[in-house]
Amino acid sequence: REETSVAARRSGAVAAINGSYFDMKEGHSVCYLRKNGVVVDTTAYDNILATIANGALFIRHGKLKLTPWNKQKERDCRLKRGAVLASGPLMLLDGKVCDFSACNPGFVNTKHPRSAVVLTTDKKILLIVVDGRRKGVAEGISIPHFAHLIRVLGGKDALNLDGGGSSTLWSVSLPGHGVANTPSGKTERKVANSLCVY
Repeated sequence: REETSVAARRSGAVAAINGSYFDMKEGHSVCYLRKNGVVVDTTAYDNILATIANGALFIRHGKLKLTPWNKQKERDCRLKRGAVLASGPLMLLDGKVCDFSACNPGFVNTKHPRSAVVLTTDKKILLIVVDGRRKGVAEGISIPHFAHLIRVLGGKDALNLDGGGSSTLWSVSLPGHGVANTPSGKTERKVANSLCVY
């Protein structure tokens, strides 16, 4: 585990956002991660993730794709090059807001700090963090409101990443440590994985 800013600087990235959900005690991801043909972690479908880890991001040949995901697709995945990371919920697909009725309602409807990776209608990639847990300053956002915000910003496909104290957006062009937001725990959390842009 390491902070998103540390992972980004170490790997020579220009921008980064925290990745998917992880076990805070053990440190490993609890969502499927496969990189260059090697399964790094599998999804722990026996907890809240069973209802929310319904999307994945694929990175291959420098291209990003967001897609629906489930246990069967995880079992069938044979990707040899590139990476796939499961997360969720999938918020937008082809410009339409996804159905959240099967997701844990407490998770979906409560305002939390949130992170997302987004593909826009004009083929741009957005990394978005909404801060939270600071009453009267930044109170977080629910998943339906986050999906709406992303559509307003031109989002076509959008995947929610780990949030809460993990939510971190980093850029090499920012001063200091390069962290653009204020993590809810006041300092950056060490996370299991990050999505880095080169």
